[in-house]
Amino acid sequence: MVAKAEIVAPALPSRGSLLRQRPELITVPLVFVLAIAGWECAVRFLDINALILPGPFEIWEELIDGLQSGVYLKHGLVTGEEMVAGFLIGASLGLVIGSVVSQFPLIEKTFFAYLVGLQTVPKFAIAPLFIVWFGFGIQSKIFISAMVVFFPMVVSTIEGFQASDQRQLDMLRAMGASRWQQFRMVKLPNALPFIFVGANVGVVLSILGAVVGEFVGAQEGLGYLILQYNFQLKIARVFAILVVLATMGISLHLMVKFLHRRIVFWRKPSSHLEA
Repeated sequence: MVAKAEIVAPALPSRGSLLRQRPELITVPLVFVLAIAGWECAVRFLDINALILPGPFEIWEELIDGLQSGVYLKHGLVTGEEMVAGFLIGASLGLVIGSVVSQFPLIEKTFFAYLVGLQTVPKFAIAPLFIVWFGFGIQSKIFISAMVVFFPMVVSTIEGFQASDQRQLDMLRAMGASRWQQFRMVKLPNALPFIFVGANVGVVLSILGAVVGEFVGAQEGLGYLILQYNFQLKIARVFAILVVLATMGISLHLMVKFLHRRIVFWRKPSSHLEA
């Protein structure tokens, strides 16, 4: 008589074991609550002027008011379009140029110094040139954002391809693999974690590029609103816009993180930028 196989359902982790494995589920919101409470208490008990530092509840009221009126949504869509388009353009150029440069040492040694020199130039200093070249429209902000994203993406791509396992490449060459096969089977998989690190840095910097462009010259966008509210001394609204920008940045970071985990599924992220 054949015994029936007993199907045992996998045990779900208890709440206690989950918190032991991921204590940040408690510490992150706890630190946030304590910071907000301390901020509010400091503003109230020290009687800090709202023109210098508004309290969290006042900022929350301005945030809700701006969202309900649609002002933040209208200008946020403009800034969001600038940062997403700038990120896609800068990341694509950085990925392509980094991939090509990393395959030819002479090209890397020739042009890498120029890339570093371009990165050292303050973006706020050359932003007016983009306004002159591309006008006050959305195009100038997209190009500024793309330029900010480009450098971390190209550097991460070059570093990723240079980190390929030489033993694996030697084995493929011994088996008669072509340059394309070596690139596809060894170099690209090894470079992907580095590429996503660059993408994670770039997606955060894309917000900086878009807002800097709006500071220099714009008629719409969250950066434009920050300047207007700052001139009007509506500091709580400035903080509310900063909350909106932070939310947009976190959302884009989580999107890159999701793609990282789905595409580079064979390697567990080893840093917060990769996570």
